[in-house]
Amino acid sequence: MMKLAMAQMRMGPTVEENLEKTLQRMERAAELDADLLFFPEVQLSPFFAAQKGGDASQWLVRADGPEITAIREKARELGICVSPNVYLEENGMPYDASLMIGADGEILGVSKMVHIPQAENFWEQDYYTPSDTGFRVYDLPCGRVGIVICFDRHIPDGVRNCVRQGAELVIIPTANLTIENLGLFEIELRGLAVQNRCFVAMCNRVGQEGELCFAGHSILVAPDSRIEFKAGGLEGLYVMDLNLEEARKAQADSCWFDHDLLPR
Repeated sequence: MMKLAMAQMRMGPTVEENLEKTLQRMERAAELDADLLFFPEVQLSPFFAAQKGGDASQWLVRADGPEITAIREKARELGICVSPNVYLEENGMPYDASLMIGADGEILGVSKMVHIPQAENFWEQDYYTPSDTGFRVYDLPCGRVGIVICFDRHIPDGVRNCVRQGAELVIIPTANLTIENLGLFEIELRGLAVQNRCFVAMCNRVGQEGELCFAGHSILVAPDSRIEFKAGGLEGLYVMDLNLEEARKAQADSCWFDHDLLPR
């Protein structure tokens, strides 16, 4: 059994404010005996990717920088696994990236957005570099967890790739707006969960940022497509129990789920 926590957050205008809120959410999740806590997309900054112009480099952080170091130290102090999503600089390139940090504070790995929206359709400039490592799965004491970041959930190979690596749960940090079709997104997640016979959890930002209004409605879907939990539109820390044996059994019992028959 896993206790999964999602921090549906309203982001402030500074890294310092958002980092402090992150550490507070970690403390509360640990008090509630959560095994794993994850956050919305680019949680340490305003959502610059939907703004017009501007210098996004001010929001870049490094894995060895003070912000990630503070999160690692807090994870070690509390004994909790945590997956923050940040605007990460690595080898001089910017990534939309989720780190997986173990309960000992060590970085187990970094997952980066694989499929990047085209700038001319979404933004005025390219903010992110496509992943150089692909989809990744992490073997935690509480279970095997894959990460698919925001836009990547629209491309079915992401969740399937994670499950082929043994994922029982796939977490999705995101930044969905109130003007988007949340009902369609819910259908999308239910389809991904039942096709891949795994738990799927999506954690969203919330609140007004300039002209943008983030929707919240973070959600957890079970392997049979039933909605285990759905949040409203306010800030909150949500902790829920997952029986990962349900995913293992569903994958073993599904007639369409023979990995040897899948194209590689």
